[in-house]
Amino acid sequence: MTTTATLPTDEPADPTRRDGRTATRQARTPDSRLSVVTTERRHVPKPSGKPDPTAHLTAVDVEALGRELDELRREVMDSRGASDAAYIRKVIKVQRSLELGSRAVLLFSALPPAWVLGTVGLSVAKILENMEIGHNVMHGQWDWMRDPRIHSQAWEWDNASPSELWKHSHNELHHTFTNVLGRDNDLGYGIMRVDEDQRWVPMYLGQPLWNFVNACVFEYGIAAYDLELGKHLRDGTTDDPGFRANARKVLRKIRGQVTRDYVVHPLLSGPSFLHTVAANLTANVVRNLWTHSVIMCGHFPAGVETFATQSIEGETRGDWYLRQMLGSANIHGSRAMHIMTGNLSHQIEHHLFPDMPSNRYAEIAPRIREICARYGLSYTTGNLPQQVASAWGQVIRLSLPNDVRPSQAPVAGLRAVARTVRRRLRRG
Repeated sequence: MTTTATLPTDEPADPTRRDGRTATRQARTPDSRLSVVTTERRHVPKPSGKPDPTAHLTAVDVEALGRELDELRREVMDSRGASDAAYIRKVIKVQRSLELGSRAVLLFSALPPAWVLGTVGLSVAKILENMEIGHNVMHGQWDWMRDPRIHSQAWEWDNASPSELWKHSHNELHHTFTNVLGRDNDLGYGIMRVDEDQRWVPMYLGQPLWNFVNACVFEYGIAAYDLELGKHLRDGTTDDPGFRANARKVLRKIRGQVTRDYVVHPLLSGPSFLHTVAANLTANVVRNLWTHSVIMCGHFPAGVETFATQSIEGETRGDWYLRQMLGSANIHGSRAMHIMTGNLSHQIEHHLFPDMPSNRYAEIAPRIREICARYGLSYTTGNLPQQVASAWGQVIRLSLPNDVRPSQAPVAGLRAVARTVRRRLRRG
């Protein structure tokens, strides 16, 4: 709610206020010290009762944060130039050379050293194509170059999910409703519970198992997710014309991927047919496991915040930035690791500025971290093993009801689960 008033404006924001479910503060208009805007921040509590991590911020603070981040974005976007263009062109050249060379080596994959060398090279090439190139090109990070060969509208990636469907579910839905319960389906992808505020049902007991299975076949899981297959099966709407048209696109894409990796290239290998099939299968599984791990680290580790559905009503630009910062997590490591993750190791920076060229995230990360510290906000990060372990820990812990912990003795834990199931059944 916003009202205007005429009040003194010299009172500083009170950064110590912690009760702020509803915090009223004063903001100067640009042209007067007397005309002010009084804005109330509204916190919508979540069922778990977790405290609001932004309760100490006033509406003035949040809008100042928004302006500061807008200015940082403008500064970087205005400085894009030849070195950025050279970077993405070099990455694409390296990736294509690596893939071509690896496939050439696999022509001789009946020989074990050739199989190992070709498989490792192809795995790295597929990871580069999906992460640093495909994901970021389809975000429009390089559209400013006006190069039709590196443009979000034309790029089709090496993945089972057609780029058109992926851009809708990822760019439009996930990046708009990041970590909003009930609006962001990336919170568990509809098959897992990754936050205490998501309602527990017995199906989640098996989520550690199917999270592992999903990791192995991740590109097909993403294709089904982008198609909203589960929703249409659940609602009995698989005869919907729109769904059937999208399903045909997915099947065409999968047919092309399978034909290339498991028919054409193996046939070119002649006597090494089966060895090449095995190499391509291995490279795809390696790529799936890697991308799944990186993506889990972006939003599932401990410390990442989620938000009630009603919390985005009347959301300002500053509020939106705040949600992106708190709803994402980083991975720290070497430059090579950052490139292999598609710079999604800078997930916080990516969510703040999803159309910023990925090679600039490392440059702004220290400044984002400093801003977080100055505004009293958490900046969730850790090395790769820590973040992967934390994300998997969440998947295992939240497979159980909130009042049951994996550390409980097996018998006591099973009894607690049984009690919860009985309560759920009684409630219908």
